Amino acid sequence: MTAAPVTPDHDAQGTAHLEKVLRWWDGVTINMAMPAALFVSLGFSILALGAWGAILLWGVAAFLATLHNWVYSEIAGMFPNKSGGVSLYANEAWKKYSVFVGPLATFGYWFAWSSSLAIYGLLIGSLVQSQWFPHATWVAFSTGLVHVGLVQLIAIATIIIGWLLNVLGIKPAVWVMYGMCALLAIPVVAFGIFAFANWSAAGLHFAIGGAGQAGWRVAIAWLFVMSWSVFGIEATASFVPEFKDTVRDTRLALRFSALLVLAIYILVPLGVSGLAGEKLIDSNPTTFYVAAFQKLAGGASSLMTVCLIAGLVLLMLMTSADCGRVLSQAARDRLTITQLAKINRFKVPGRAMTLDLVVNILLVLFVGNTLALVVTGNFGYILMHIFAVSGLIVLRKDRPDAPRPIRLSRAWLPIAGGLATFDLVMLIVAAASLGIIGYGGTKDLLIAVGVMPSPSCSTFSGTWSRTPPR
Repeated sequence: MTAAPVTPDHDAQGTAHLEKVLRWWDGVTINMAMPAALFVSLGFSILALGAWGAILLWGVAAFLATLHNWVYSEIAGMFPNKSGGVSLYANEAWKKYSVFVGPLATFGYWFAWSSSLAIYGLLIGSLVQSQWFPHATWVAFSTGLVHVGLVQLIAIATIIIGWLLNVLGIKPAVWVMYGMCALLAIPVVAFGIFAFANWSAAGLHFAIGGAGQAGWRVAIAWLFVMSWSVFGIEATASFVPEFKDTVRDTRLALRFSALLVLAIYILVPLGVSGLAGEKLIDSNPTTFYVAAFQKLAGGASSLMTVCLIAGLVLLMLMTSADCGRVLSQAARDRLTITQLAKINRFKVPGRAMTLDLVVNILLVLFVGNTLALVVTGNFGYILMHIFAVSGLIVLRKDRPDAPRPIRLSRAWLPIAGGLATFDLVMLIVAAASLGIIGYGGTKDLLIAVGVMPSPSCSTFSGTWSRTPPR
């Protein structure tokens, strides 16, 4: 039996590679989905913390995310051929010490991102129904757990469209992302810049703590919620092997994305709070953006809804692309079923993306309450970051002579240790504070822990197939 020929698109086993077609600004565009997640939860944070409290914590969360991204830039440079991003970096750092870290980090990362497809799809369905079809309350059929109507059908259609765009190759998806990014930029610029022309601090207050709750505990619990939105700027690392100039594009994409999102997560909460006022935000923390936008543009409620939907579509496209690469690389590293490593003829991980498609359609059809999904995703996601960010210290110790084309100064070692420690504290405090942030109680925490993969299942899945993926 002769070996498969080695080509620029295949390795020695004949396994297809991801195509190197992206530049650093493509990576930044992919990350511009994150402000859409800010718009989803900003109103609720202002309602709970007061405007000044929310502004402060969103800024802190974005600053922490920026530090995380700086740490990941060095590790990304060490593994230029690994797609799937930071969860796979956690495995590389810790596999010498435990075979369980890789599967736990990979599953925590994948499930956090993947389950959000269903959540954002349902939110898009709700926005479309409330804006244009408020009387369409019919039920097409029931699955026993969910009454499937217009909202659910729109969610499923959106998930399918996102999957289709991604499996046809990274470039078609990126071009659509450019269009969605342009629409999302409208409210970002409006609330982050032009809002200050009509800005007022009257009625804004600081409300972290009180009602028998320690302020520090409330702050950390809410940082746990905010991390779901802003820590996602690390997603650029999942596309490192697809950058044309791997080192330069990786460095610029990770760092510029972090700085841009840091500015947005400070300016938008500040601008929208002073423009809308707490009274308007508290009355409807989900759709107050429409009324705030009318103060600037005079009407145009439909335009604001379209912009929010565009941002959510951008998030879904980025999520589907990211999750597919995580599963594909995890399969190559034998952390899950190796058949998922398959790269299709459009040079993207089609099988892994199709698994995401199926999982999220099932979530839309059979999960009536996505609360447990959000809790599960947050806990697994932060757990992954603890392993990944501490990986800088572990890799410096275990592989001191390994090539590091993007090398941080030694001062970043205690910073990485501090980030890992804070992430651990945030995880523990959040587990004891679910009631504070409205995520439920002990039941939801047990669900979150229960769906995490057991080490035996993860190890078994990694050895499901011993033949190289084709």
